[in-house]
Amino acid sequence: MANYLNQQEREDLAKDLSKLKFGQAKGKIRGMDQHVRMAYIRNVQTVGKWATRYELPSLGTRVTLIESYATDTNKGKTKSDYELVEVIVEPTSENRT
Repeated sequence: MANYLNQQEREDLAKDLSKLKFGQAKGKIRGMDQHVRMAYIRNVQTVGKWATRYELPSLGTRVTLIESYATDTNKGKTKSDYELVEVIVEPTSENRT
């Protein structure tokens, strides 16, 4: 039987990832499962929000990182930056825990 994450473990993972920057969260996710795959990257699902989804088949979990895009026009220069605003951790269809 696979060692899937249960509801409490998924909630804890979401809480931990939400404290990190996007790059740090991505690194943590990629290190959790050797069979991890990126389903999509910076896909626009909602106006002003970009989603990146990872599938962790060994853990029976799907993680979606949602970013917002902000532009700052300060002193004639335009600076654009993505900011991690939400983390969704949900079970895959095989994970019934």
